[in-house]
Amino acid sequence: MKVKMRKCKFCRIYTLKDVCPECGRNTFMPLPPRFSPEDPYGKYRRILRKEKGFFNIRG
Repeated sequence: MKVKMRKCKFCRIYTLKDVCPECGRNTFMPLPPRFSPEDPYGKYRRILRKEKGFFNIRG
């Protein structure tokens, strides 16, 4: 049986349970979004990062 790590949004702690042991609220699986080479929203994400100043240029 495979068990995945879960996280509480409110306490920000990691657990293996469906309910947070600290606050008793539901937890979620903090998995990254699935990668796609045909990223339909990449253009908008880059525009937003540039406007907000979150664009790190590596060089």
